[in-house]
Amino acid sequence: MLFDTHAHMDDRAFDLDREELLAAFPSQGVGLVMNPGCSLASSRNVDRLTRQYDYLYGAVGSHPDVADEVNEAVLEEYGMLCKQNPKIKAIGEIGLDYHYEDIPRDIQKQAFRAQMALAKELNLPVIVHEREAHEDGMKMVEDFPEVTGVFHCYSGSAEMAKWLVNRGWYIGFTGVLTFKNARKAVEVASAIPLERIVLETDCPYMAPEPFRGKRNDPGKLYRMAEKLAEIRGLTVEEVQRITTENGKRLYRI
Repeated sequence: MLFDTHAHMDDRAFDLDREELLAAFPSQGVGLVMNPGCSLASSRNVDRLTRQYDYLYGAVGSHPDVADEVNEAVLEEYGMLCKQNPKIKAIGEIGLDYHYEDIPRDIQKQAFRAQMALAKELNLPVIVHEREAHEDGMKMVEDFPEVTGVFHCYSGSAEMAKWLVNRGWYIGFTGVLTFKNARKAVEVASAIPLERIVLETDCPYMAPEPFRGKRNDPGKLYRMAEKLAEIRGLTVEEVQRITTENGKRLYRI
């Protein structure tokens, strides 16, 4: 069984066939799916979806691209959703993204800090999106030593990954792991303990080879398991079992 620890099944890319896809996952060997929110609106949709499918779990949070929506009312609603729905298992997807900087850095950091504080208050893990913001991302981790979770779609160095793992964090790998030029991802996947690795599609984005450029979905997660098995010299079945247990431990499922 596979656990897709990061899938955006609420994305509009799935509007035409969402129910069909969700119904097919068990027959494709996908036993669990974590669907993070990216905004207040998507977090509400995640809350609704998790109530419809036994194997779908969720997180609520505001992505750095919409960091300017975070205020006391939004944080209060996130807290309410977490308390009212036992299948909401984390705060996320939150973090920092300095690639485009459509949202000023100070606003991103304020939103990230506020949502880390909420996770601390609720004793929940977080799902962190961190892109080209390594220094500020690590500073936030240091400021909240009680909060751990996963750096999803990890893009940092092996040294930074080891630093995070030593502080109780997990590292998430997407279809990037299968790309021909994925030297850094392969290096990280080789360097950290297998017990701290989780697999994710980040669908509808990041489709693995040979599906690169197409819409991604949890049914393609097996490619990441195959690649990780190759990197670590294990069977695919071993990788599936270990990474699924890792994801369950991360989200306390």
